[in-house]
Amino acid sequence: MEILKLINFGSKNLKDYKIQSHMIDSELILSNILKKSREHLIINSNKKVSKKVINLFNKLIKRRSTREPMAYIFKNKEFWSKNFYVNQNTLIPRPETELLSEYIIKTFKDKKMFILDIGTGTGCILFSILSELKKSTGVGIDISKKAIDVAKINQLRHNLSKRSQLIVRSFEKLKKYKFDLIVSNPPYIKNSEIKNLSEDIKRFEPKIALKGGNDGLDVIKKIIYKSNTILKNFGTLALEIGNDQQDKVSQILDDQEFKIKHLIKDYQNNTRCIIAKLKN
Repeated sequence: MEILKLINFGSKNLKDYKIQSHMIDSELILSNILKKSREHLIINSNKKVSKKVINLFNKLIKRRSTREPMAYIFKNKEFWSKNFYVNQNTLIPRPETELLSEYIIKTFKDKKMFILDIGTGTGCILFSILSELKKSTGVGIDISKKAIDVAKINQLRHNLSKRSQLIVRSFEKLKKYKFDLIVSNPPYIKNSEIKNLSEDIKRFEPKIALKGGNDGLDVIKKIIYKSNTILKNFGTLALEIGNDQQDKVSQILDDQEFKIKHLIKDYQNNTRCIIAKLKN
């Protein structure tokens, strides 16, 4: 079968399952199998592909038709212009989280920082920051061993084993550490709102990384309380938060002796990240 016909076949199949990005997903699946760019496929649309390629393509189209995210199908997601290994034991890195990394990198460029990433998952936040802050070191912590196994793959992939440590543990049990900076993209979705998420997220991404309790603030509160004890004087806490959580999180920070330094808006103009400094 020719490349164009195969792409159109995959696209129609996905469209039948109401996958909105049916055409681009079909192109990306074939592009990934052939290890060629989408542009290459278009230019060579009349070329035929092998039966082996067709069989694999059909298998991956079938997986996507169940709404399995493309990142899990490819076991890869780009973040901060780097490729990160992902699987269903970790959240898929998202563009909004890059805004947090970008702010940290710009603010602390050329500084020597000791960084903690709480709920590190793939390690995308910690490793993107360390890749730019060459003098800095960091710790990624996650309660899930399977998530840390994913982070270890990315640690090696980005040559950061000498400047980072990965720990399977609850951050609340951390002792003997004092950090310059704590970053986290914690679970912040209200338990009652999980059912409203898209099928891609609801069915495939780990619930432990999504559920934030009845008000969405369970883990955020614990992070703020703990940060008060393990940050150095005037240390920085950078948190990703939910759409309607700015006021409540600001109040908790104020109660715990933090001063808000910066708010980061996402692409929909919602406050997505909050940066605070320990007062004493």
